[in-house]
Amino acid sequence: MDIKNLFLESENEVTEQFKKIDEIKRFNSEKVLRAFIDNQVTEACFNSTTGYGYNDYGREVIEKVYADIFKTEDALVRVQFVSGTHALSTTLFALLRPNDTFLSISGLPYDTLHEVIGIVDNPSSLKSYNINFEKIDLVDNDFDYEKIEQALRSKKYKLIEIQRSKGYSTRKSLAISKLEKVISFIRNIDKDVIIMVDNCYCEFVNTVEPTEVGADIVVGSLIKNLGGGIAPNGAYVVGRKDLVSLVGERLTAPGEGKDVGPTLGINRSFLQGLFMAPEVVASSLKTAVLTSRVMEKLGYNVEPKYDEERVDIVQNIVFGNPDDMIRYCQGIQLASPIDSNALPIPWDMPGYKDQVIMAAGAFTQGSSIELSCDAPVRTPYIAYQQGGLTYEYGRLGVIKAVSYMLEQK
Repeated sequence: MDIKNLFLESENEVTEQFKKIDEIKRFNSEKVLRAFIDNQVTEACFNSTTGYGYNDYGREVIEKVYADIFKTEDALVRVQFVSGTHALSTTLFALLRPNDTFLSISGLPYDTLHEVIGIVDNPSSLKSYNINFEKIDLVDNDFDYEKIEQALRSKKYKLIEIQRSKGYSTRKSLAISKLEKVISFIRNIDKDVIIMVDNCYCEFVNTVEPTEVGADIVVGSLIKNLGGGIAPNGAYVVGRKDLVSLVGERLTAPGEGKDVGPTLGINRSFLQGLFMAPEVVASSLKTAVLTSRVMEKLGYNVEPKYDEERVDIVQNIVFGNPDDMIRYCQGIQLASPIDSNALPIPWDMPGYKDQVIMAAGAFTQGSSIELSCDAPVRTPYIAYQQGGLTYEYGRLGVIKAVSYMLEQK
């Protein structure tokens, strides 16, 4: 097979999608720049604090910038969060109390939250504190309005959780229009329930964020979209001031909350990463669109298809067998700038019930905005590819992955 021509043909077929991605990028770039200017980001914001982190001017400005971008009352943007899962867990523990019940209306959350919730036994789970969990599965990739109404009218829930990205499932990710509709529906029944959205992988993919359509609190990771491939770790929580304050007190301690938290020299990386995020997200999306078209032409099922609306940076490739899936992931690793000499194999990764193969030769460990591809080893053998700091590097990575997979057949 002529790989070069395959990619050239595919690129010619996705030009309209690339134009749409660029339009969104321009909108979000202007939004970010305006937030920097309006909140007077200065060189002093790069200064570092240690110890308690009192009076960290840069940290305070960064959180104002995030609140501005998401159009919220407050934000918590901290290096002390080690992952998106950590931020989600902290938020749930902050907002829920013993005997409370929270409801996921997007089915089971991502695998790494199963022990947090208590779906998988863990002595430190929400379940161990008598915090109850219920779920309502999606129907035909949309919310089950009938069951949501039945649930809300039969019981008082403290919090409703919505995960936008598909995670390791076969469903579609949830568009902002669907969030807006379901949040309005919920508010007509229960005006007090807290609506929380897991926004991981979704920031800047569109021009509107969940807080702009009624979400009370939104959580995401900085080693994904908004870190721009520059932030070395961290996560954010944005939303209502009273809720963000509770999360701050859970992250540190009651009485200290958002007032403490040293930035340890990270402010520049947080700001620069956010500044670059619209461009980097666009590169990731272009890489995903190209991948979708190439793999579809090779006969594999893909989701989303190259010409479908994008909600997140994740591209599903349904291989149907473990060998092709593993070889494709290995090919991604071979084209990585870091650890290209390593050959990933499936292993028992903490937080996952199935073995996972993870190709991630990244500058930041676990970064999903850098080109990476991971897959649980279970039927129907779906690989989840995301990232690409530049389109050119993403393209080269996919070329290598396809070439290696075909060579090893």
